[in-house]
Amino acid sequence: MADDDLQAHLERIFKKFDTNGDGKISSSELGEALKLLGSVSPDEVRRMMAEIDTDGDGFISYQEYIDFCNANKGLMKDVVKVV
Repeated sequence: MADDDLQAHLERIFKKFDTNGDGKISSSELGEALKLLGSVSPDEVRRMMAEIDTDGDGFISYQEYIDFCNANKGLMKDVVKVV
């Protein structure tokens, strides 16, 4: 997949996770989106939030999401195939 296509898919995924459209993903939005991908526990959601929410404000901004995606390109290519 070309980089432009991947970026478009990553943006689409972010928007699916950001269900209220406020430009950031809350832990409840993350948990709900991950449920669609399979079973996930509240502890897993907390761990993911702690890893991705680098500024600690309780939300995943688009930039934090992109930084995580860039650091985990293999994982994100797999997610793009599913979502």
